[in-house]
Amino acid sequence: MHSSHLLLEEPIRMASILEPSKSVSSLSLSQLDNLVSHFFPALTKIVGTLGPKSRSVEALSGCLKAGMSVARFDFSWGDADYHQETLDNLKVAVRSTKKLCAVMLDTVGPELQVINKSEKAITLKADGLVTLTPNQDQEASSEVLPINFNGLAKAVKKGDTIFVGQYLFTGSETTSVWLEVDEVKGDDVICLSRNAATLAGSLFTLHASQVHIDLPTLTEKDKEVISTWGVQNKIDFLSLSYCRHAEDVRQTREMLKKLGDLSQTQIFAKIENVEILQEADGIILSRGNLGIDLPPEKVFLFQKAALYKCNMAGKPAVLTRVVDSMTDNLRPTRAEATDVANAVLDGSDAILLGAETLRGLYPVETISTVGRICAEAEKVFNQDLYFKKTVKYVGEPMTHLESIASSAVRAAIKVKASVIICFTSSGRAARLIAKYRPTMPVISVVIPRARQSLIVRGLFPMLADPRHPAESTSATNESVLKVALDHGKHAGVIKSHDRVVVCQKVGDASVVKIIELED
Repeated sequence: MHSSHLLLEEPIRMASILEPSKSVSSLSLSQLDNLVSHFFPALTKIVGTLGPKSRSVEALSGCLKAGMSVARFDFSWGDADYHQETLDNLKVAVRSTKKLCAVMLDTVGPELQVINKSEKAITLKADGLVTLTPNQDQEASSEVLPINFNGLAKAVKKGDTIFVGQYLFTGSETTSVWLEVDEVKGDDVICLSRNAATLAGSLFTLHASQVHIDLPTLTEKDKEVISTWGVQNKIDFLSLSYCRHAEDVRQTREMLKKLGDLSQTQIFAKIENVEILQEADGIILSRGNLGIDLPPEKVFLFQKAALYKCNMAGKPAVLTRVVDSMTDNLRPTRAEATDVANAVLDGSDAILLGAETLRGLYPVETISTVGRICAEAEKVFNQDLYFKKTVKYVGEPMTHLESIASSAVRAAIKVKASVIICFTSSGRAARLIAKYRPTMPVISVVIPRARQSLIVRGLFPMLADPRHPAESTSATNESVLKVALDHGKHAGVIKSHDRVVVCQKVGDASVVKIIELED
């Protein structure tokens, strides 16, 4: 094994790899291979929403093997016990497949809902009148839709647009309805239905386009779920629904700090503006809502601009609503397949699947299909242009850590390395490397909270032992590196005579080291 290295200044803490209860020396290669069998099929990550069609151990094992790396628990439906049972099944699936999976709790937020207690299908006719009422004692019908908010009449006016659909808006004219406010009468809002639709199920989301709804971003129910279910399960990510201001993120972070184990939980804000991006740990572009709040011709531009801002800030960007048709079909449409590829080319870190995995007929096939499309798009991603653009945006002088990250990626590309291995205590160094979008996987050797890397494009964590001393000896460095290299070989990403770039601490300095492997 031959190596050369470039000395850099930012210290990176060393730690030993894998399970906290085991040291590196005690692990055989067969155990290592069992712990992490192989990488996901693409660098782009996939977030799967778990529900009726994806909560059994068998289904979850299939989702993990297909490429799901983050499991989303949507508390806009189902109670804590239901989601706990699903999460317990996920833990069993993780152990059996040896695949790491992060947990994301999705808050309800100020979501307006139509309540259909009878659960009978409701058919609305085009040009018919329907009344939205806060009186939940009334039964939902084609003439009356009870809602969970008594302030709608004060928030809307004649001519405003309201959309109603199951779970999230599919864009399909047969499962969601476009309403136009015709008259406000007391607390009721009388609307004209612009299209015919059938609403099936017990709960439909209601969204008033370009209308401010005076409700808190975190409801009391949200706070209760976070402080109980969230704390109990030490969630990795909190998805903040309908986030409207940076202050929403700041207040949520203050709440998490008081909850002990959740002080390190990352906050992902749904809905993007520059101010929110600075406060949040990541962004979820909720295109179901964007497609309503923006004219269709503006959505693509907003998506590209938002993803660019996230990429330059080094914050993960997650895109939703890409293969809606796979909720009921085994194959995506041509437009959807192209949409997934463009999301990758635009810079998405992850694709979030909602109804497709929650209640869809083909959750495993959907994850597999999206992963294959992402992998193909990654092959033609213009990394050279992206790298130059990012370096120019960061400017000079760079911070020490930014310099290490960009140098590691530049070196890896120049020598055609098969993988980058990064030793980091917080994960920040590895995330900065991933920011420069290397064309090869980045193996990050980190302490627990490694799962938060599972939403970052190209980043694949290996768990470390937090008891390991921060200052490591040269012998320990080499021992840990050997196990990391063996992991890469058994994962199928490193072969004989390959070159590998390594970021690690040596003495008081850090190095970007190029290693050429022998047989």
